[in-house]
Amino acid sequence: MKPILPLILLAGAIGVGTNLAAGPAGFLGSLAEPQPGRAMHASSTDRAGMNGDAIFVAPGQTITLLDAKGAGCIHRFWMTLAPRTDVAILSQAILRIYWDGDTNPSVECPLGAFFGVGFGEQRDYISAVLSETSGGYNCYWPMPYHTGARWTLTNGADHPISSFYYNIDYTALDSVPASTRVFHAQFRREDPTHPGRNYTILDTEGAGTYVGTALFMSGKALYFLEGNEAVYVDGAKTPSILGTGTEDYFGSGWYFDRGTYSAPYHGLVIKDEHRVSAYRWHIPDPIPYTKSIRFTIEHGTGDGIEADYSSVAYFYQAGPALPPPPLPANLLPSKPGTMRVLEIPGAVEAESLVGAAVIKGGGAWVQDMGNWGYGELWSKHLALFWSPAGGGSTLTLPVPLKDSAARTATVRMVTGPNCGTVRIALGGAAAPGFVDLYAPSEGVKEVSLPLGERTGDTVLLKLTYVGNNAASVGSLVGIDAIVPHR
Repeated sequence: MKPILPLILLAGAIGVGTNLAAGPAGFLGSLAEPQPGRAMHASSTDRAGMNGDAIFVAPGQTITLLDAKGAGCIHRFWMTLAPRTDVAILSQAILRIYWDGDTNPSVECPLGAFFGVGFGEQRDYISAVLSETSGGYNCYWPMPYHTGARWTLTNGADHPISSFYYNIDYTALDSVPASTRVFHAQFRREDPTHPGRNYTILDTEGAGTYVGTALFMSGKALYFLEGNEAVYVDGAKTPSILGTGTEDYFGSGWYFDRGTYSAPYHGLVIKDEHRVSAYRWHIPDPIPYTKSIRFTIEHGTGDGIEADYSSVAYFYQAGPALPPPPLPANLLPSKPGTMRVLEIPGAVEAESLVGAAVIKGGGAWVQDMGNWGYGELWSKHLALFWSPAGGGSTLTLPVPLKDSAARTATVRMVTGPNCGTVRIALGGAAAPGFVDLYAPSEGVKEVSLPLGERTGDTVLLKLTYVGNNAASVGSLVGIDAIVPHR
């Protein structure tokens, strides 16, 4: 069913007059009232009256979907195609939309990405303004225009779109208010992302309203989700909006651990061990700007995770369209490599000792580091984590020694922005001073110390929590492995 209430809210956000908002895209109560304008329709229908309603689009060919003159408002765009699930076509067929005689497109976007789903895949989902349902692709973003609308589709794949079907429903109007802004959808991609620099979803100048994000992320693991959105409005030097995590921005939590779903304004369409495709529509909470907007997001804490990011920014903006960023030469999805599993000969895995741990203050658990972007740093992708209750809390682990000739050991500790400071002793022999586990990003610190007293083939590893580095935001203590040496 056509979502009506969200569109009247959106119409108000973009400055569409009340008559237009209460018209064909208006609130249910307005349907009994006289409607402005004249209903119009563009489609691939067979004008000869036969059943040949599809258009064949050869490689490199551009077809015109709509060339409307005068003012109006587009309410619905539907399409389907064959091959139905062709990744190359959904990634490389480009939709371009030009408003009001502009030479620059306001929309220049791969077909699949425009409908809110990444990686050239077709996945069923339903939201307020975009959906994919049982082979059909639907768009209900309202798209008013002042003097004309021209839509084209270019097949950038190396093989044909054998059948392309479409409907565009719109209203022809005498005029729309001069203040009405036009719809934009801008595609971007970085493969790989740049260390230490946020990924940019939109960077534009002018007056407008930001209304939605579709973001497609792919990497060796999902720790890129630790990235926060940072939005700079009207030239602000510090973020006007600064988030708490990628899945938080998309209305979820805990790395989307409950799986895919779709809601009216936010959803997760694809999630596997390497990839995330998510959307958020700022319909109840549009972001207005009068001079400029720069919408960015981190890829992991401190932009430390290398990944393949692409996105579509949806916004309404006044004035002639600015040139969009060039489309990347490669639009096909990447294939992230399998994460290497670190195996350390002779290592005792700390996580294997959690059941025998003696804890005085706090709790311990096994952490799967494979979900972290630095998972390859840690033996078998696992670590034992301890959250101390306060200063003086202790964790003691009985470490089995298979090599009776071992005289020293390396304790591999987890470092990170939320890690604490400890004393470490092995069989009563202590490492000198305190071991500060704070670091700006996650990593490993190796602490070498002699083996002290042992009972049979076991030596006790004791950690005492003593406090935090002033820069640390937590007190976690993580142990990866203990590696004995002769």
